[in-house]
Amino acid sequence: MSHGDPIEAFRARILERKPLRIRGGGSKDFYGGMAAGELLDTRGHAGIVNYEPTELVVTARCGTPLAELESALAARRQCLACEPPHFGVATVGGAVAAGLSGPRRAAVGSLRDFVLGVKLMDGEGRVHRFGGEVMKNVAGFDVSRLVTGSLGTLGLILEVSLKVLPVTPGDASLRFEMPQDKALEAMNRWAGQPLPLVASCWQDGVLTLRLAGARAAVEAACVRLGGAVVADAEALVFWQGLREQSADFFGGEAPLWRLSLPSVAPPLDLPAAMLIEWGGAQRWMRGDADAARMREVAVRAGGHATLFRGGDKSAGVFALLPPSLMEVHRRLKQSFDPYGVFNPGRLYPEL
Repeated sequence: MSHGDPIEAFRARILERKPLRIRGGGSKDFYGGMAAGELLDTRGHAGIVNYEPTELVVTARCGTPLAELESALAARRQCLACEPPHFGVATVGGAVAAGLSGPRRAAVGSLRDFVLGVKLMDGEGRVHRFGGEVMKNVAGFDVSRLVTGSLGTLGLILEVSLKVLPVTPGDASLRFEMPQDKALEAMNRWAGQPLPLVASCWQDGVLTLRLAGARAAVEAACVRLGGAVVADAEALVFWQGLREQSADFFGGEAPLWRLSLPSVAPPLDLPAAMLIEWGGAQRWMRGDADAARMREVAVRAGGHATLFRGGDKSAGVFALLPPSLMEVHRRLKQSFDPYGVFNPGRLYPEL
């Protein structure tokens, strides 16, 4: 191998056994605990390794810009249906490490559901392949999905294989004026019906739905549901603003909380601006709030709260894990990263 081989350069840095801060485009630096360690830039290891449109599978290196990958898919009328956010110049490795999904997640599944395999370098510089078309796991864990959302704490993602889907031919958005309780009731009722409903958003007394699928099915659903039809250009801006958090709701300096709840959970007793997605399962709250209070409200509603952006991270970004589950996390960390090299403290202080 040449001295310019990025994998060998990664290995050399890892074998120094100093804490490393893995970073691609840096678009999600705000997410998770405070980043620590020396910078390990992954952008030099980029490019689409393999793309089989007929097989609905694409494999790309970690430093590949997400936009570049999506452009290649769009040229073949395909897409990452879970719509992972960019938040700037995102890379494929960073998107998988963060594990975030966009507005269509409730209908099509999360990013984790689209990860077929990963090529991973562990804390001893060894390269492993998990999932995909290469090998099956024998350790009892689906490591490809385990790595998704781990914020780079288990290893350096070198390559990712992702399932892709065709772009749907029909697409329409509808708007309804209704209070939060009626919107939650409607979203849950419609979710149980044979409708091509792929995304929803309630804010300030307005419920917006997105329908996608066969044109005839979308047209029939529009007639059945009623509501005001949103112009295509306006709808594109609206859903993009939700995916990339560029909409007005997400602006400003106030902390942004993400609450993951059962979709049927009633409106929450919180004195702050709310935005509801995923049929009621994802609720955003923007404003200053006591962390203990936020987590108490979320738990009482059957879910958990994450300090997604801004605010005081000293109380922890993610919901506290029960001791038994934290022990599993510790053992996994020890197995993959015995010297504590990768992104220390990014997921939990103990890791």
